[in-house]
Amino acid sequence: MKINILFGFIVMALMAMTSCDDSTTDTLGTTLLDQTDNVSIGTAHFKMSSRSVKADAIWARSSTGYLGKVKDPETGGYITGSFMSQFNTLSVFSIESEFPIMIKEDGEVIADSCDITLFYTTFFGDSLATMKLTATELDHPMKETQHYASDFDPRENGYLRSDGLHQPHAYSLVNYADGEQRYSKNYVHNIRIRLDSPYTSKDGTTYNNYGTYILRMIQAHPDYFQKAVSMMEHVIPGFYFEYSGGIGSMAYIVNPTLNVYYRAVQNDSIKNRIIFFSGTQEVLQTTKIANDEENLDQMVNNTTCSYVKTPAGIYTELTIPVDDIVNGHENDTINQAKFSIKRINPSYQNEYLLSAPKYLLAVHADSVASFFENSKVADNKYSFISAFSTTSNGYTFSNISTLISRIANLREAGLSSDSEWEAHHPNWNKVMLIPVSAEFRTSTNSSGVKTQTLIRVTHDLSLSSARLVGGPDALDIDIIYSKFK
Repeated sequence: MKINILFGFIVMALMAMTSCDDSTTDTLGTTLLDQTDNVSIGTAHFKMSSRSVKADAIWARSSTGYLGKVKDPETGGYITGSFMSQFNTLSVFSIESEFPIMIKEDGEVIADSCDITLFYTTFFGDSLATMKLTATELDHPMKETQHYASDFDPRENGYLRSDGLHQPHAYSLVNYADGEQRYSKNYVHNIRIRLDSPYTSKDGTTYNNYGTYILRMIQAHPDYFQKAVSMMEHVIPGFYFEYSGGIGSMAYIVNPTLNVYYRAVQNDSIKNRIIFFSGTQEVLQTTKIANDEENLDQMVNNTTCSYVKTPAGIYTELTIPVDDIVNGHENDTINQAKFSIKRINPSYQNEYLLSAPKYLLAVHADSVASFFENSKVADNKYSFISAFSTTSNGYTFSNISTLISRIANLREAGLSSDSEWEAHHPNWNKVMLIPVSAEFRTSTNSSGVKTQTLIRVTHDLSLSSARLVGGPDALDIDIIYSKFK
């Protein structure tokens, strides 16, 4: 029953012709048969079933932090986001030569002020909604080598310093405090959290603000700032930005920045200076997501369709009719296996409706964990990416034939040694459709032709949702076989 492998030219010919016009599928076998006397081509259509599966916790490392609380107007569910960020050493050593000329107090350097700026370029919801957060200093840095899930709570797991910096802050995403700056073309929207209250470090020393603590640590221990790891271990372990009130907006935070402002005397004049530490991709950032579980359960229990929902919400599970596809074709090659899954449009319009996920990943159900743990990318053999199409209002997976062949071969090998193999592997014929974020690298050849290469696939932690056509035997999958006569 093993699925055979045909020569590559047959696969390419089939793919080239089927990509021109989907309507030619029914006559394709005859067309190719006329041209290829030694190859027999056949087509078949099968039904697939789909259902919604709650995603539970997912890996939550991301270069974007999600902060706020919103209500999905389509489903009525609430989504809450808080995030943790550590900081990198970027501009510290530029001030070493300035210590002798810095403004001092009682002979020691001081900072005028300090703040954390949470920059965002995208948000969901109402920018005027009044929201609340609390910025809390970590007691010790989170481990770079550990995987943190979307339900990981730094507070519950003992990462927050109980007697450390704890700064509540009320905000709206329209930051009126920045005044006319908001109209500058170079302006980046932000939430600014001031850290100007007296700060007491772990050794009991009290400083007039958090910035002064940092400046004096740089002066006393410049070696701590040689690398981000040592800085986090000894000086700035990171901060947890925790949602604490309000409903109406979710900000997508990029590059949170810790800023220290000071003054120095230069050429008989006083100059304003700043040093900063940024949350970059080189250091750890994690997001904690809280969904309305009762609402998710209601969606999952709806068997008339399926859903894909982020963040950490719902996947769609497909049951592939492997037996039907393989039976009677044990000596054939599956050259193409194509299916589409369409979105069911919301029944009403609302300016705050969630958009459909931009990309879906198709991967075998038993391979989901290893795919993300090992930072894999879709290889178009056993994992596949499809982008949402506004034209078709859905997602199309052009060819998952290699995945189906692999599933069939694994099943055959398993049954050869264990007659109960299917019962021991209940997901053997299941494929998950998972919302993901995809990063591409664009390259240009000598002829000026641009190509895109997929370089990174991660769980999508943004806000998105789509109700899909689905249910028992609700989807079609089209198969093209070939074999030598």
